[in-house]
Amino acid sequence: MIKKIGVLTSGGDSPGMNATIRAVVRSGIYFGLEVYGIHDGYLGLVEGNIEPMTRNSVREIINRGGTILGSARLKSFKEYDVRKKAVDQLTKHGIEGLVVIGGDGTYRGALELTRMGILCVGLPGTIDNDIASTDYTIGFDTAVNTAVEAVDRLRDTSSSHQRCTIVEVMGRHCGDIAVTTAIATGAEMVITEETGFDLPKVLNEIRQAKKNNKRHALIIISENITDVHALARLVEEYSGFETRATVLGHIQRGGNPSVFDRVLASRLGIAAVELLMEGKGGRCVGIVDDEIKDSPLEDAFTKKESKIAKQIRVTEVLL
Repeated sequence: MIKKIGVLTSGGDSPGMNATIRAVVRSGIYFGLEVYGIHDGYLGLVEGNIEPMTRNSVREIINRGGTILGSARLKSFKEYDVRKKAVDQLTKHGIEGLVVIGGDGTYRGALELTRMGILCVGLPGTIDNDIASTDYTIGFDTAVNTAVEAVDRLRDTSSSHQRCTIVEVMGRHCGDIAVTTAIATGAEMVITEETGFDLPKVLNEIRQAKKNNKRHALIIISENITDVHALARLVEEYSGFETRATVLGHIQRGGNPSVFDRVLASRLGIAAVELLMEGKGGRCVGIVDDEIKDSPLEDAFTKKESKIAKQIRVTEVLL
């Protein structure tokens, strides 16, 4: 049975990462393991920025956003020689199993380490909700609530001034944040990679809303679809609505995690440690139909098309 495990966070931070670290550390110690924290993701692993952790190391962090271990992106981790340095560091510290918390890129790094003989378990820490092996990622619920609160405030002023408001939310290649926010705020339109971006349709629908004497209009759009400020100018020129664009940006990553994310993080963290104790690596843990389940890391990389399609159908009916 393994005696030492490590935990790291990698890629973009998300609310609930600290709660996940806490669960891994405390459950590991509960089961009699030594737990090591690896600072700054795979970069810290390569550089040997590793330290033992105790229960006190994770006191009073369950409610904090960000990650106490820090995070970094390391593009060179794709190279075998760089990964070999990481493996050597794990061997040097006697670490036999590794819990990695992050998104798609983090999982790919864990998969490569698995192929090099390291027991790795991935936990989905990303606001984008783009990991296919889980219904929800750690941080998504908090990010959506942050976006909804911001949009509610923008809607108040939009209605007062009879404006069209375009709000850009995060989610690179997954429209879950945009679609969920649109449903929760009663937006007139949502634009994501999955829905497609039909500029003439957008302009015509907002113009029609203005003709129907609507006091305001709200469009939710995922990042990297188009320049939202240029879109606002086009909408204003074509529809007659005074139009403003707001980019919420990294505000969605910060702040205290929601109750849902804290509990999800705790459940997933314990499950990851239990898998490592069973000698199972190359796995990722998620929540599916409210049950904690594990699957091969490769399952995380397929697109979540069926789920987003159902959400988009709701927007077609209600918005």
